Amino acid sequence: MASRTIWKGAISFGLVHIPVGLHTATTESGVDFDWLDKRSMDPVGYKRINKRTGKEIDKDNIVKGVEYEDGQYVIISPEEIADAYPRTTQTIEIQQFVDAAGVSFVYLERPYYVAPINKGHKVYALLRDTLAKTGKIGIAKVVIQTKQHLAALIPSGDALVLNLMRWGDEVRSHDDLDLPKAGAKGMSPSASELKMARMLVEDMTGEWDPEQFKDEFKAAVMELVEKKARAGKTETVITPQEEAPAYADNVIDLTELLQRSLKGGKAGGKASSAGAKSGPGSGKKAAPRKVAAKKAPAKAAKAAGRARKAA
Repeated sequence: MASRTIWKGAISFGLVHIPVGLHTATTESGVDFDWLDKRSMDPVGYKRINKRTGKEIDKDNIVKGVEYEDGQYVIISPEEIADAYPRTTQTIEIQQFVDAAGVSFVYLERPYYVAPINKGHKVYALLRDTLAKTGKIGIAKVVIQTKQHLAALIPSGDALVLNLMRWGDEVRSHDDLDLPKAGAKGMSPSASELKMARMLVEDMTGEWDPEQFKDEFKAAVMELVEKKARAGKTETVITPQEEAPAYADNVIDLTELLQRSLKGGKAGGKASSAGAKSGPGSGKKAAPRKVAAKKAPAKAAKAAGRARKAA
């Protein structure tokens, strides 16, 4: 089954634009338990409940607030929230290139495959191979579904992977943990201990094969599900139908700027901006475009329901 493009745009660095599309690189592997009314087998949703009175309230009476002190909230209007949204540019804008080994894995959050579109394959391959040979990755900013993300553009075999990252203030420091200091006196292993540890590590070393590792809980539950299904122990649940989300598909192809960049175009954020203005259709200012990647409404609602159940 062909992978669906969930976002279309371009990788941008210097004067170079590479038209690309994003594809989901992961899938949820846990068991998805739904709440059902045992009397009627109807799906159980959630209501907007006033936590003090316990009464259901209409959505028109709900406002959004941010707690800045204990019990003290600042109310933000929908218009103010809309004004604060980052401008959607449909661009994976590389800010800088860094050594791949210099970025801790704790910053990596969610990977997406990046595939070239609109005849951008040659420039795509050039960027991928350059990153692979230099040991660099691109640190970029991208807006997906009205949310700005920090991301790492990483070569992986034939593909470029865009791995969404946590912002710096989202990763906690480990300075307050009681950790043994590297090289500290009394913590360094003896020669015999180090030798035995190395032998054990070498004995347990093998080729990475993700197929060797399975979710045992999921396997056990699904085995039980199949057993009950074969025994005819199933219930019919009717759920409402949802419309499929639409995706933006018009992308400006500016790959010809590669040659101009190699002939003396200045790299960097300012050059990128100037290059975009000098490209095709520069006579009109491009209007900010609404977001491309959207989750299926049913799945989003289900996820929200699970979050409230957990709370």
